[in-house]
Amino acid sequence: MASDPSPQHPLFPAGLFAPGLSSPEQGLPVAEALPRLRAALHDGANAVLVAPPGAGKTTLVPLALLAAPWRGDGRIVMLEPRRLAARAAARRMADLIGEEPGGLIGYRTRLDGASSPATRIEVVTEGLLVRRLLSDPTLEGVACVIFDEIHERSVDADAALAFCLDLQRELRPDLRLVAMSATTDAATLSQRMEAPIIESAGRMFPVDIRHARRDIPHQRDLPDAMARAIRTALAEEEGDILAFLPGVGEIRRTQAALSDVGAEVLPLYGELPPAEQDYVLRADTKGGRRVILSTSIAETSLTVPGVRIVIDGGFRRTPRLDAGTGLTKLETARISRAAATQRAGRAGREAPGIAIRLWSETTSRAMPPHDRPEIMEAELTGLRLDTAAWQAAMGTVPAELPFADTPPNGAFEAARSLLIALGALSEDGRITQAGVQMAQLGSHPRLAAMMLAARTPEEAALAADLAALLEERDPLRPRPSGRGPGGNAIPPADIRLRLDLIAGGDHPAADRGALSRIRQAARQYRRRMGIGRDVVARGDCAALLAAAFPDRIAQRRGDVGTFRLSGGGSARMGKTDTLASASLLAVAGMHVRTACEIRLAAPLDPDNLPDSVLARAHEQVETTIDPATGAVMARRRLRLGALMLRDRTVTADATEVAGLLLQQVGQNLAAAFEWTDACRQLQARVAWARDALGRTDLPDLSDAALAADVEGWLGAWVGGMSRMSEIRALDLLAVLRAMIPHDALRWLDRTLPPALDLPGGRVGIDYLQPVPLASARAQTFYGQCETPKLADGRIGLRIALLSPAGRPQAITADLAGFWAGSWADMRRDMRGRYPRHDWPEDPARAQPSQRPARRKT
Repeated sequence: MASDPSPQHPLFPAGLFAPGLSSPEQGLPVAEALPRLRAALHDGANAVLVAPPGAGKTTLVPLALLAAPWRGDGRIVMLEPRRLAARAAARRMADLIGEEPGGLIGYRTRLDGASSPATRIEVVTEGLLVRRLLSDPTLEGVACVIFDEIHERSVDADAALAFCLDLQRELRPDLRLVAMSATTDAATLSQRMEAPIIESAGRMFPVDIRHARRDIPHQRDLPDAMARAIRTALAEEEGDILAFLPGVGEIRRTQAALSDVGAEVLPLYGELPPAEQDYVLRADTKGGRRVILSTSIAETSLTVPGVRIVIDGGFRRTPRLDAGTGLTKLETARISRAAATQRAGRAGREAPGIAIRLWSETTSRAMPPHDRPEIMEAELTGLRLDTAAWQAAMGTVPAELPFADTPPNGAFEAARSLLIALGALSEDGRITQAGVQMAQLGSHPRLAAMMLAARTPEEAALAADLAALLEERDPLRPRPSGRGPGGNAIPPADIRLRLDLIAGGDHPAADRGALSRIRQAARQYRRRMGIGRDVVARGDCAALLAAAFPDRIAQRRGDVGTFRLSGGGSARMGKTDTLASASLLAVAGMHVRTACEIRLAAPLDPDNLPDSVLARAHEQVETTIDPATGAVMARRRLRLGALMLRDRTVTADATEVAGLLLQQVGQNLAAAFEWTDACRQLQARVAWARDALGRTDLPDLSDAALAADVEGWLGAWVGGMSRMSEIRALDLLAVLRAMIPHDALRWLDRTLPPALDLPGGRVGIDYLQPVPLASARAQTFYGQCETPKLADGRIGLRIALLSPAGRPQAITADLAGFWAGSWADMRRDMRGRYPRHDWPEDPARAQPSQRPARRKT
């Protein structure tokens, strides 16, 4: 490796530090790695720096690169995963050079910032860099991007790194990229960045790791267990305590349990007002012991002064994708061993310390070695829109971006479908003009779609309030009670209550800090949309929410408080909630447990639906047949996904009625008509003519053929009909005979007649038999010397001779032979049983004694 490329130059420009301030490298462990880092960036474009917590990499690395020749006058941009870390890092660097943030050292977060034309090191949160890359893909004026705490692997950090690597290989080979991590899992990242790994051994003070003898029985017991451990540590050990808890709820319950301890108990979490966060991070407090109750925000990037004891609850809130709802939910989960090491390191930054872990060594061995990247767990709609915007700017398709981990295909495709529904992407996945505007707003695509749906300045102001509200914590805190998880009562779901608070209203459960942040974020959104601060927020909030959450339109089902969602699935809310009886809701917030619980919503008017809903809904007139009456009914229905928003009876179109009746006939031909024997015999006669005599010019009257072409043979008969009973009343025999041309019908009646005219009367022929069969009492055939011919003898005929009671006695295809032979036996039997009837010896020459009833034709 090359030596430090600029040893003849001081690390920092002359006059950079306040008088008497020594070099900031002095005394910080990462200092020994800085020459190697500078050399790596002199020889190549990228580097991966691995240094343990407290080594000083966040503070020193940006300063150490200021004098690098390749920087020129370009800025060094450093990414921090959290707003608190960005502000703290900028303040620490500014302190080292005797300035306030906003000069040479600046910072910018979503809610505030301090920067100027003189700024050369700018600390930003990850999402802001993504926005900058999309608005300025070349990163003009930026010489280096530092990804601090890259091991946390947020979606925004992964996206920013992928975009920077793509920019570097396509347009900016001069751009330097540095990834900094406190863990040793850097091999994959090094390969992706084609960068050397520079390790700093650090100089951590020893930390005594102590495990609990047994695990906490349940997560809900964590605040009490943490309070007990803190009391014990205060009594037995020296120094301030940093305690890690999953979220604000656990922090508040632990704080309440420590109300009588002889120490200052301070919360530390992302939504805490900046002044309170800064107070926790200052060393010059009022004295006495301190207990800091923190979320995972204090794991990395920050040094909390005075801490000698870390008590780790072992859990954190982490975003996870719920495949059933397509939503990202914050789930309380075990931390990894790497995170536990990070947390323990907080105790050894300034002196030897103690790390007390509230779980057993057995559990520790079973914990995952590293946290899964957020990109593998979270909802990816924002990322999918960002990659489409990047494709439009740089031409790189999402599949070719150099992500450290490829986004899961299922979540990426679900995001694509939602963006198409929001109008942000075309069907082929390319960003639309609306999508470009949505990406520029710097919010989740749902919220961007909502802001773009505003039609007036007043609606735009309302959309800004809603977007800010939905990005932050609900300002209506759960009320203490004996109900619900954790003993908290769920606030009403009506989002209009929150909008009243934003506008200046009051509520005993309001979170003042959350309201302050919401109002600040709303002002920023107003500025982005060009809306003045004096514009009064006014409009239908449900209509705006529907534009953002088309898949979360909820329609009440049978029971109060139960709803069906337009995107599929169901949701519920408490039966006593003021919105529980609403027929239609635009849902903005849900909490996923064993079921989806509606937490934020507004009522939608089914008779005055917003354009955003109507544009996605599908209206059609549906005609159906009442199974009880057989009547055709027509209903005009407006559907949105799985919901039926409107359902009204209308007059059915005559063509649609006829089509539905014909369809019903085709589905159940046997039940549609009164199938007489004459109809079935006509079908059979035509089949004999087609199959045995080759008359393919005759229409196919089989059931299968009739069902396949109902409109062709029945269409002319159903005009004006409106129910199946009218079809059933048709003379089906006449309909079938009308299908046969007149000359062909005359030929059929002559060649394959429905009946025979015999001396004893007219005898019907059954063509449904394997061989046509003429059946009648024996007396009917007296005087008939031989078997009659069908089709000039080309089709055989059998004769069935019946007793006077109508029972078959003999069947023959040779009537003359029967008279001469077997007749004698039949005659003898019949004379004994029916003596009053005539049984001549020679029936071929006898006169018929009676005429049988004719077979119906």
